[in-house]
Amino acid sequence: MAADDEKVLAWASVLRVHAAVVPRLERELAAIGMPLSWYDVLLELNSAPDRRLRMTELGAKAVLSRERVSRVVDELERAGLVRRERNPDDGRSLLAVVTDEGRARLRAAAPTYLAGIEHHFGAHLDDGEARAIATALFRVVEAAENQPTPAGRRRS
Repeated sequence: MAADDEKVLAWASVLRVHAAVVPRLERELAAIGMPLSWYDVLLELNSAPDRRLRMTELGAKAVLSRERVSRVVDELERAGLVRRERNPDDGRSLLAVVTDEGRARLRAAAPTYLAGIEHHFGAHLDDGEARAIATALFRVVEAAENQPTPAGRRRS
C-alpha cells in the first residue's frame, strides 16, 4: 500500500471511530442529564485560567462549531451552569464563566465520560498505540490551529 493510501486509510479510520464512539458517549451522558456538547463546553471553561474564556476563545477550543458554542452557552446559562460577564480588559467582549453548579455537574458527569472513553476506545488500544495516536493527532491539530484562515488570520 502506498504512503498516500495509508494516510487516506488513517483519515477514514479517524472518521469511522468518531462516528462509532461519539454517539455512544452522547447516549451515556444524556442518560445522566449531561449532553456531550455541554460536557465539552464545561470542560473547556473549567480548564481555562480563572475558569473563564472569551466567547471567541471558547469557540476556537470547543469541539463544536462557533455558532453551536453560542447556543450551548445559552442553554448552559439557562441551566445555571455558566454565566456571561463583560470582559474587564476591553468592556466589549463577553466572557463565559463556569459557575460552581456547572463545576459540580461536570465532576458528577466525569466518571461516565471517562468510563465511556475507556470502554469504547481505550480498551481496544495498548499504551504504545494510544501514545502514538495521541502524538500524531496532536501534531495535526497543532498544524491546523497555526494555519492561516482564508481571511489571513491565524486560528485561536
